[in-house]
Formats: sequence, C-alpha cells, structure tokens
Amino acid sequence: MVVRPRLAPRVVAGVALALALAASAGCNDKALQTSVGSDAGKRLGGAITPEQAGKVLARVGEHTITLGEFVAAIEHMDQFDRLRYQSPERRRELLAEMINIQLLADEAEAKGYDKDPRVQQEIRATLREAMMAQLHEGAPTSADVSEADVRAYYDKNRAAFHDPERRRVSAIVLTDAAKATTVLDLAKKTTTSAEWGALVKQYSTDPSAKGNVPVDLTGDLGIVSATGETQGEPNTKVPPEVRTAIFQVAKIGDVYDKLVPTTGGKIYIVRLTQRTDAHERTFAEADRSIRVKLVQEKLREREDALVAQLKAEFPVQIDDAVLATVRVPNVGDGGATAPSPPSGDAGAPAPAHS
Repeated sequence: MVVRPRLAPRVVAGVALALALAASAGCNDKALQTSVGSDAGKRLGGAITPEQAGKVLARVGEHTITLGEFVAAIEHMDQFDRLRYQSPERRRELLAEMINIQLLADEAEAKGYDKDPRVQQEIRATLREAMMAQLHEGAPTSADVSEADVRAYYDKNRAAFHDPERRRVSAIVLTDAAKATTVLDLAKKTTTSAEWGALVKQYSTDPSAKGNVPVDLTGDLGIVSATGETQGEPNTKVPPEVRTAIFQVAKIGDVYDKLVPTTGGKIYIVRLTQRTDAHERTFAEADRSIRVKLVQEKLREREDALVAQLKAEFPVQIDDAVLATVRVPNVGDGGATAPSPPSGDAGAPAPAHS
C-alpha cells in the first residue's frame, strides 16, 4: 500500500487506535518512538530494522499499514510537522487518518473514481513529485556553491541587482470629468491621510474604495516603479498613465496637480503615499539570493537532462490538428470542449511532430 505522506499531517479523531492495533500485531512502539524522536535532520528510516518495518500496524479490509509505511509518512514531513508526533496519542491520531485515507481510497476505487481523468492526472502529478524528489536527493545546497561562482554571476548580472526607485500610489477613480475637477480641488487641500481617505470613500467609483479597510489606506493601489523599469512584476492595478504621473509628484502626501485620464475611460486623481529610493545591492547583500538561484539552475539542469533522456527513450508526438479542435470557453460557460471535426477530410489524422 502506498500512503501519500503529504496528507498525513491532517489530524482526525481516532485516539487509542494505533497502539492497540500495534500491540495485537506485535509492533514495537519503542522503535516507533525512537524514530519519531530522532533529530530533525536525520532520515527516520534507519531508526527501525527491516524486520520492524515489515510488522503490520493495522489491517484495513484487504490492505495493511506497516510500521515502515507509518514511519515513512513521518519521515517525509518537514521538521516542524514532525514535532507534533512526539507523543503516542498524536501518533494514534496520525494512524487513524491513514486508515481513513485507505478506507476512502478503497471506496473511491470501488466506485470507479480512479478512472476519472482528473484523478489520473493527480496520480501522475504525484508520481512526478516523487520522481523529482528522488532526482533532487544529493543535489548541492547553497553552501556548496563556491564564492568564485557567486562572484562571477554577480559581475555578469549587475543590472539585476539594481533596485529602482519605487512609489506607492493611492487614487480616487471617477468617470465624470466635471465631478473629477471638483474632487481634485478638494484633494489638493487635504493635509492628512485620513482626510484623503475620507474623499476616496465618498467619491471613488472603484469597488475596493468601499472595502472595510482603515481610512488612511483607502484607495491604495500598491507600489510601482518608473516607466521603463523592468525589474519585478508589473502592478496591473496601476494604469500606465497613472504610473507616469506618480513619478512627477514631488513629495510624499502630495496630490498630482492634474487629472489623469486613462485609455479605459476612467479618470484618476493620484496621491503619493510612500517612496523607496533606488538602491544598488552589494555583493554581500546579493550573495544568498545568488546561491539559491544557482542551486535552482543546477536542479533544473538535472530535471531537463532526465526529461531529454526519457524523450529519447520514449518519443513524443503531438497532433496539432487535434489540439486545434479544443476550445476553452469563457468563465461560467462550462469546461473545455473538443468539437467534432467538420465534414470532409478534416477528420483525417494530421501529420504529427515530436
């Protein structure tokens, strides 16, 4: 029986079950306790003998849960989840959940749910995760990356360590130009965040302005960098016209002195609420992030090499004509569909490519 360890930390009722079953099966709870109590960094599988690992901890219909499977479920948790199972009572709860998983899985299989395409895809995804976990074993850590490699990456990618000036935008959004002009005059007279927030709540047509947030945060659209800067993900809540205008505001707390019409037909009144100066990260500041990135690149190289090897062994072919028949509907229209091909020879197989 295969137990999905990532589900094990969800604890359900079932106190007293595990040790009773273990006793009837001859389970050595001392070995189990030793396993669970191991240092967080150790692999727990070595804490029990093969003979102990094969002992039946519980029987669920035609299936069994062995001590080895139980220990493996704990072994694959992170160190913090593992600490929850120091006591026999919590280990009983974990076993109870594993039993429930097996019962429900058996019933789902009896009903044919395992044939559902979505379930099959979930199984494949889980197997992929297991394959990747095995592939990553023994991979270098950030501590294994040499300082020379870190320095070389830093020198080659200096532009990536330039953090541009960033500004936080707050806005009143309107659609009526005459009303917007009146509100702009009022906004210019505000001297505090609370006064500005009150105007946002009163006049802005943006639904978020009516949300239950502190008045001094009302109208906040987040942080943007100047037009032309490519560092970081763009803030899609801020139209480009607003992004340009906010970098023309002189001081924090000031309101841009003009209305900002946007291509979407909305009119923005914008206020600068925060500013972070541009910063060049030093080698010391960038060291850790570079090490992590280099390790990730090495892992991707391993993954790409394995996929390339498998594709060479098991050639992949894609039929573009069949793929082209899939139509993805709009939200609320139901699932994706593959309509029947039109009459004529369109239904004939198209050339496939790898």
